[in-house]
Amino acid sequence: MGLFLNPDNRAFQTAIDSEIYVDKTGLIEFTNKVLGTQQAFICNSRPRRFGKSITANMLAAYYSKGCDSQELFAGLAIEKSPAYQKQLNKYDVIHFDVQWCCKEAGSAEKTVAFISQVLMEELREAYSEYIPEKVTKVSTALAYISDATGNRFVIIVDEWDVLIRDESTNKIAQEEYIDFLRSLFKGIEPTRYIALAFMTGILPIKKFKTQSALNNFDEYTMLDSGVLAPYIGFTESEVRVLCEKYHKDFAEVKRWYDGYQLGGYHVYNPRAVVGVMLRGTFQSYWSQTGTYESIIPLINMNFDGLKTDIVTMLSGDAVLVRTNSYQNDMVTFKNKHDVMTSLIHLGYLAYEQQEQKAYIPNEEVRSDFLCAIEEID
Repeated sequence: MGLFLNPDNRAFQTAIDSEIYVDKTGLIEFTNKVLGTQQAFICNSRPRRFGKSITANMLAAYYSKGCDSQELFAGLAIEKSPAYQKQLNKYDVIHFDVQWCCKEAGSAEKTVAFISQVLMEELREAYSEYIPEKVTKVSTALAYISDATGNRFVIIVDEWDVLIRDESTNKIAQEEYIDFLRSLFKGIEPTRYIALAFMTGILPIKKFKTQSALNNFDEYTMLDSGVLAPYIGFTESEVRVLCEKYHKDFAEVKRWYDGYQLGGYHVYNPRAVVGVMLRGTFQSYWSQTGTYESIIPLINMNFDGLKTDIVTMLSGDAVLVRTNSYQNDMVTFKNKHDVMTSLIHLGYLAYEQQEQKAYIPNEEVRSDFLCAIEEID
């Protein structure tokens, strides 16, 4: 049990012990289904405070050999799955949060070296007899361990995109980081030592021209969440249960915090729903963690028709968005469609997949846009 290798389950225990915990362990049934297949490389992007870290901690707690999570998952949805016992705490798990690593490393430029150093130290401590002294790369070490033991790893990367978002102009740090991820995940050899790779962040995987930097990953995003739709945020049925328990007006909760339509689900902002249940007042809880000032530079790009479209959406209408050209970063904006696609991934706009239209999802986000527009004007 180490910092990154085979973590314990205390982080997920914290979520379980919170006053409000909504059971999303059904996701594990899906990850169990794809273990060891070509679909086992997953990137699930969603907005800030939509449960990314809880999901990562849940998967680590379930798969990690570094803990016994039998009691922790007792009574939760996954316990009813036929594969539950077979996979529970059976894997070497590598789990790290890139945002935390960046802070610990001291700079973006030192982040990859920090992650590599910690992982190599922990892998050598656990599997010293299998890793030749000459080996310095994590991917090579994993290949040697897998060849010698037959073990396959579950690798969970939380906040995978922090260097893409927060270091948007730091090309050197970004390229080194993307190269690190490619060495870890791309090619034939990783399919031999990885049973499951799960990355979560706000942005989808960075594109180079039209190709994903990691094109072997299946991506589940705010544009197309696929089978992961009910695990992105709180569903309407889950919110109804909370409204009954905490004696809240469901219609008002819906007006303030509903609006994201993913698959066949109405998805609510988890941060906001928990906030109104525990504090009782209807306000913008989500924007407290990512204030409206963050959207002002995007609107100020003032691509032809952008502000007009925002005013249209503020009036309650939806506007057509072409999402294909967006490069999944925070600097390469060629037109208003790229800006609006970015706002969809950030959670400031919702997206209707069939009609390919964006709209402002609810009153909480509408209030942020009004503040942004007033400040720009």
